[in-house]
Amino acid sequence: MTSSPPFEDAAVVTLDAGQWQDFLDSLYERDDTLAVREPGGTYTRDEAVDAYTLSAHAEALQSADVDGDVWGTLEDIDETAETEEDAWAKITAFYLDRDCVLVRVTGLDEPEEWILARTLATRVGLLRPGA
Repeated sequence: MTSSPPFEDAAVVTLDAGQWQDFLDSLYERDDTLAVREPGGTYTRDEAVDAYTLSAHAEALQSADVDGDVWGTLEDIDETAETEEDAWAKITAFYLDRDCVLVRVTGLDEPEEWILARTLATRVGLLRPGA
């Protein structure tokens, strides 16, 4: 990424819309693995990462651009809720209790939140190692 993301704590990372795009642009996917592009590295166009590509690696997500299937995820964790907001809150709590990281993107028209495994968040530069 061109600028370091703000590290709020070990459970939540907040990026503005520009940082989010820089983050996505800094990644590549090869053999179903996400990694950070190295300066001078060679990457093909089909290795580029967008929100749809990242969604395959997320534990759960709430996005205007990608269908995160909040209700299906809620069912997967054997929970129920009356509203989508309550459902997302239960999903978030479930995954944060399991050592995942919430990535919150600000400055967009609609809420954008992604839950990633801590190991993935660290490997792709969203968390410092050991955070």
